[in-house]
Amino acid sequence: MDHVEPGGSWRPLWLVAGVLGLLVVLDVVLPGPDVPPLVRVLAVVAVLGTVAFGCSAARRVWTVRVSGAGPDAALSVGRERVPLADVDAAHLRAVREGTAGVDAGASVLGGGWSLPRGRTGLPLRLTDGRTVLVPTRDPAALSAALLAALPGSGASHASGPDTPGGRSGDRGTLGP
Repeated sequence: MDHVEPGGSWRPLWLVAGVLGLLVVLDVVLPGPDVPPLVRVLAVVAVLGTVAFGCSAARRVWTVRVSGAGPDAALSVGRERVPLADVDAAHLRAVREGTAGVDAGASVLGGGWSLPRGRTGLPLRLTDGRTVLVPTRDPAALSAALLAALPGSGASHASGPDTPGGRSGDRGTLGP
C-alpha cells in the first residue's frame, strides 16, 4: 500500500498562464501603442519559467511518500528517506491519541528550518531516540498509512538511557 502526498501543485502555473494570456489578448484587442512581440514573448517566458521552476521545486522537495513492503518499506520526504523499521510505532499511536508530542528542536524531515506553509508537522520518534517532523497536509491519513505499513507495528523499541521515554511531557518535550 503506497501513500503519496504531492509537495506542490501545478495550479499556480495555470493561473499565471491564464492571466498572461488574458493580458496578451487585451493588448491585441485594445487600441493604443502595441508592445513589441519580442518583449511580449520574453516576458511570458520569463514569468512562466519562474513559476514552473517554483512548482517543480516544491513537488520535488516536499512530496511525502510511504512506499514498499517488508524490510524495504520507507518514508521519504524529498530526498530524505527513513526506513519504516526505524520508526517507533508505539509513539506514533500515542501521537494519534493525543498523549505524545514532539521533542523541542526536532528537525523537519526533508530539510529546511521550519515547516512549509500550509503543512502540519507529524512527529515521528525514531529508534535511535530522535524525533523528526514530517511535513503533511493530512496528518491523519499519513499516520494511518504509516501504521498500516510499519513492520511489527504492535511493538515499540526499548528505551535506553539516552532515549526520551514515556509520554510527551517528560524530559524536554512540548506537548500535553
